[in-house]
Amino acid sequence: MNTFIAKYFLLWLVVPSLAAFGAESGTLRAGAARVDITPPEDAALPMAGYAGRGSFKTVHDHIYVRAIVLDNGATQSALVAWELIFVPDDVWAELSERIAKDTGIRPEHLLLSAVHDHGAPSLGRGSGQANPKTLAYTAKVEDAAVEAVRRAKANLQPARFGIGTGTAQVNINRRELTPDRGWWLGYNPDGPSDKTVAVLKFEDLSGKPIAFFINYAVHGTIMGSHNLQITGDLPGATSRFVEQHFRDQAVAVWTSGAAGDQNPVSREDGEEFSMVDALGRLLGEEVVRVAAGIKPLWSQATIRGVQQVVTCPGRKVDTGPLPRKDYTFTDAGPVNIRLSLLMLTDIALTGVSGEVLTMIHQHLKKESPFSRTLMVTHTNGSSGYIPDDAAFNQVSYEITTSHLKPGCAEYAIVNGFLGMMDRATEK
Repeated sequence: MNTFIAKYFLLWLVVPSLAAFGAESGTLRAGAARVDITPPEDAALPMAGYAGRGSFKTVHDHIYVRAIVLDNGATQSALVAWELIFVPDDVWAELSERIAKDTGIRPEHLLLSAVHDHGAPSLGRGSGQANPKTLAYTAKVEDAAVEAVRRAKANLQPARFGIGTGTAQVNINRRELTPDRGWWLGYNPDGPSDKTVAVLKFEDLSGKPIAFFINYAVHGTIMGSHNLQITGDLPGATSRFVEQHFRDQAVAVWTSGAAGDQNPVSREDGEEFSMVDALGRLLGEEVVRVAAGIKPLWSQATIRGVQQVVTCPGRKVDTGPLPRKDYTFTDAGPVNIRLSLLMLTDIALTGVSGEVLTMIHQHLKKESPFSRTLMVTHTNGSSGYIPDDAAFNQVSYEITTSHLKPGCAEYAIVNGFLGMMDRATEK
C-alpha cells in the first residue's frame, strides 16, 4: 500500500461506525409497497441528468418509489428505491431520521437508493438550492418514501427468501477510445462490463411472491438528452414488466449496481420508447426466469446493518471545453462517501453513496468473505462518480466529472466494507 493510500486508509479506519450490528436470528416477515411519485402534467419541473435540458413536457409512464420491509423479530430493515437520478445528502439525512421516527426502522438498517433515472425531475432542498417547484416536489417524494415504508411495514407477513443470479446482455462499457476526442462516451465492447442480474426473492409461506430486489449495473439512459417526457426508462420498464408478470401482486424493487461506466447496449435517438420496452422486457424476463429457479428458500434470517463515512481528497478539472486533448486538475475539498452494509444472513448488500465504476465492485467481490456480495449504488447520499484507481489513467467523462483524486476511493471502499464484514462475522 503506497503512502498516499495508507494515509487515507487510516482516515477512514478511525471514523466510528454509526451503529452496531443486530445479530439475532429469527423467523422472517416481509412486506412491500409501491407509491406513485409522478408529477402532474403541468408541473413544469426541471429534468435531471443533462445540463440545460429544461422542464419536462408530458408524462410517458409513471414513476414510483418502492419499498421492502424485513423483520426477524429482533431487527427491522427497509430496502427503498425511487425512480429518480440520485439521493441528495441533505435529503438522506432528513428522510432517514424521519423514517426512523415514523416507522422505528433505524438509519443503519435503511438502504435508500436511486435507480439513476435520467427521465425524471431533479430533487433539491434548502434555501437557495432549488426553485420552489423543485422544493415542493422533493417534499412530495419524501412523503411518498415514508408512506411506502409505512405501507410495506403494515403488509408484513411470514415469509421466506432466496437469491439467484442470471445474465443479461443489456449493458456495455461506455468508455470508448476515439481518434479525435480521446477517451469519451461511446461503446466499448472490450471494456469491463458485469452482465450479472442478481435477484432476491421474498415470498409468503404458500409460495406467493411478495417482492423482488433486483440489482443490475446500467445507466437509466435509453432515452437521451433529447427526451422531455417523464419516464422510468430502463429501470422502470424492468420493474413494470416483472410486476405485470405477477399481476401486480408483487413489488419489484430495481437497484443500480456498479454502473458508473455502463450504458444501455442501445439507445433511442427519437421520441419512441420501443427500445425502452424491448430492453426492459429482456431484463425483466431474465429476472422472472432467475426468480423461478431460486432454491433453497429460508424462513429464518439474521438482519445486521452498519454505516460508515470515508473521506478522500478532492479535485476538479480546470475550466475548458469537454472533451479536449489535455486536462489539468486543481485540488478541491475532500469528498465524503457513505458506506452502508446490510447483511441478510450471508447476503451482503453493500450500499455506496455514489456512481461506482465496475472494477471497484469486482475488487470487492474478489476480497469479500461472502460469496453473495451485491453493490447497490446511488444509496444513502450522493458523492458523484467514483472511479477505480486504474480508470484515472484514461481521462474520460467519468474522470473529468468525478470530484475525487486518484489513489484513495477504491481502497477506502473495499477495505471499509471488509472491515464491516469482519465485524459481522464476529457476532
